Formats: sequence, C-alpha cells, structure tokens
Amino acid sequence: MTSSKLPESIAVLPYLGKWIVLSGLVAVLAGTASAFFLFALEWATATRLAHAWLIWLLPLAGFVVGLAYWWLGREVEAGNNLLIDEIHDPKKVIPLRMAPLVLIGTVVSHLFGASAGREGTAVQMGGALADQLNHLLPLSSEDRRILLMSGIGAGFASVFGTPLAGAIFALEVLAIGRLRYDAILPCMVAAIVADQVASLWGVHHSHYAIPFIPKLDSWGLFASIVAGVAFGLVGKLFADTVHFVAAQFKRRVAFAPARPLLGGALLVLAAVALPADPYLGLGIPTIVSSFEQPLPPYDFIGKLAFTALTLGSGFKGGEVTPLFYIGATLGNALAPLLQLPFPLLAGMGFVAVFAGAANTPLASTVMAIELFGPQIGVYAGLACVVSYLCSGHTGIYRAQRVGQAKHRKLPEGMRLSELPAWRKALAKTPAQTSMNSSQETQP
Repeated sequence: MTSSKLPESIAVLPYLGKWIVLSGLVAVLAGTASAFFLFALEWATATRLAHAWLIWLLPLAGFVVGLAYWWLGREVEAGNNLLIDEIHDPKKVIPLRMAPLVLIGTVVSHLFGASAGREGTAVQMGGALADQLNHLLPLSSEDRRILLMSGIGAGFASVFGTPLAGAIFALEVLAIGRLRYDAILPCMVAAIVADQVASLWGVHHSHYAIPFIPKLDSWGLFASIVAGVAFGLVGKLFADTVHFVAAQFKRRVAFAPARPLLGGALLVLAAVALPADPYLGLGIPTIVSSFEQPLPPYDFIGKLAFTALTLGSGFKGGEVTPLFYIGATLGNALAPLLQLPFPLLAGMGFVAVFAGAANTPLASTVMAIELFGPQIGVYAGLACVVSYLCSGHTGIYRAQRVGQAKHRKLPEGMRLSELPAWRKALAKTPAQTSMNSSQETQP
C-alpha cells in the first residue's frame, strides 16, 4: 500500500478528476438514451390513444417481445436485479443488447396498452451503457461496481428529472438499511449531468402542483404516520402481488414467450369488460388529476391489478411510475378520512408507496422535495420512513440485500428472494429438533 506525502486535500484531486470524467461520460450516454426513450414513449402513448384498436394486438405484441428475449436476451432477462447482482458480486460485463432490448420491449408494451412504467428501462439502459466502458478501460472490480451505480443514478435521474433523488437512489437501492458512500461523487455527478443532458435534448417532465401545504401540527403529524402505514402496506401488496403473478406464470406456462401472450389476452379481456382506460399505459393524466380533484377511491387497486398482470406475465417496463400512480390515487382517497388537502396527500403517496415498495425512503423524500418543493419535506419524509418500515422485508427488487434489517434480526447480505426459504427453514428447525429429541427419549 502506497502513501502520499501530499496533503489529503491535494492527493484526492486525481480521484476527483478520474470520477468526474468517467461519470460524466456515463451521464452523456444515459441522458441521451433516456431522452430518446422518452420521445419514443411519448410517440407510443399518443399513437395508442389515437388508435384504440391497438389494444387488441397486445397479446401478439407480448409474444413478439417474449420471443425476442427468448432468442437474444436470456442473459439480461433479470433486468434491474441483474444490475444489483453484478454490483454485489461482479462476474462479467453486462451485454450491450440489454439496452436496445428493454427500450424496444417497453415502447412496444406501451404502444399496445400494457400497464407499465419507465424507470426500469432507463436504469437498465444506464447500467448497460456504463458497463461497456470496461471493454475500453482497465477498470478494477470495485471501479466497475461504482460505474454501474453511476449508470443506475443517471438513468433514474434523467427519466424523472430528479437528479438528487437519482443519485441517492443508486446509493440506497442495493441493500436495505445501508448506503454506499464510496460511490457518492460518481453517482452525484452522473445523475446531475444526465438530467442536464436530457434537458438539452428537449425533454420536459410532468409537473405536479400542490398549491397549499398547511403548517405541521399534532394532527398533521398523526395523519402522516397513519398515511405512511397505509402507503407501506400497499407498497408491500404491490411487490408481493407482482412476484406472485410472475411465479404463477412461470409455474403454469413453461414456454416463456407464451406468458406475455396469455397475460396480454387477459389484459385485453379486462380492458373490454371494465372501464379500464385510466389503468393502461403510464397513467400520467390520472396522476395529474389526483392533485387537482377527488378521484374514485378504487383507482389505486385497479392500477395495481393491471400492472401486476402486465409485469408478472413478462411485459417490459418499470414499476416506479405505476407506484407513483397507486400512491397518488391512494393519497387522494385518504384525504377526506385524514382531513388533509388531497393534493398534499397525493404528493405524499406519490413518493411514499414507492419508498415502501423499493426500500428507498431517503431517495423518495428527496424526490418529493425536488418535485413538490421544500414545504412538503417533513410530511413526505415522515410518510416515507413509516412506509419503509411497514412494508417489511420485501420489495420490487428481489436482488436487494439485507444490510441493516428494519426491525427483526435477519442474515446480513441475504437477497430478498432468499428470505422466504430461510424463514421456512428456520420455522422447521425447532419442530425438527423437538421431534428428534422425543425420538431419542423413547425406549
């Protein structure tokens, strides 16, 4: 190990220069990819709305996307979970084809009316593009981890227009209860620059207005906690439902491309049988309306069901924008019960359901401040933390690790996907021990 005789404030300059350059390059790639993706998504949404008959082709579209992944994308099928796994346990460079596959798959899903988001696509593109620098530069495993995190932050920031939240999301999403401060500079630079790059390309993000935020009093404190509990339980419900639907499709339909074919058919039947237009696509108009007027109290359940079927059957996209929809409409529905302005509760739900489902309370709180202004900070922060605690040790990203358990002792470093089997084995152990002891005492 070498030591420098220079003052630490001077010795750190090469490190700063290295990561400003690398993360800036990642930002340009991710910001440009996100801009192209958002323009394509805008076209797809406008085309679907102009041609309602396209919904009838959703099963065929799902089958085509499924075939594309079956032939070309089995290595990248895990999506965001693959990125998280590679950061924790680097093995090999993520194939570049992850970026075009998820971009095309998501645009096709939205063109024909699937209920999905966009964060997953931007994050996967950012991570895959960032990882390609390993082919050009001699990077260590640790540098590769940091570069992947920069790609995640850049993708998240540029697709939502929230650079600070994007940077914190990349640091927070890897493990429950733990931040990676070694990547704080690269993630911050990548997220901020990527957001600026997307803006330079002409990207405009949705605006949500909260005209009045009351001063926090004892009732507001109590209401925020109660709302946080509801947001956390619904975030858990969303994550568990998506995973359950995916497991059922995998167990019952052996041929992977047939899963979105069947899922698309079920979505079409539901769309025909119900007034389901608000639940198709991103649902941005409904999210905006939740800040402007009271909405039907069941809207969050409708979006949850349509999104779980969409993602669980294998369509591509993200979970976060549907979580924004679910949270905003749930907050809108809770407003009369909790006696707070519905725009305020819509904004709190917007970020807090995401906080519970993704286990990212800090990124979600900062996102609220970036989107709605600093006045919402205390309300949103409290709701996000309570939601995070009440959602339990589950989440939309099954590759997340347990860093610091929320309120129970769990094995550090275990993937969320491994926790059910661990709990099952733990529950059997005392019974098995008791049975063995009983057998030993018999004559």
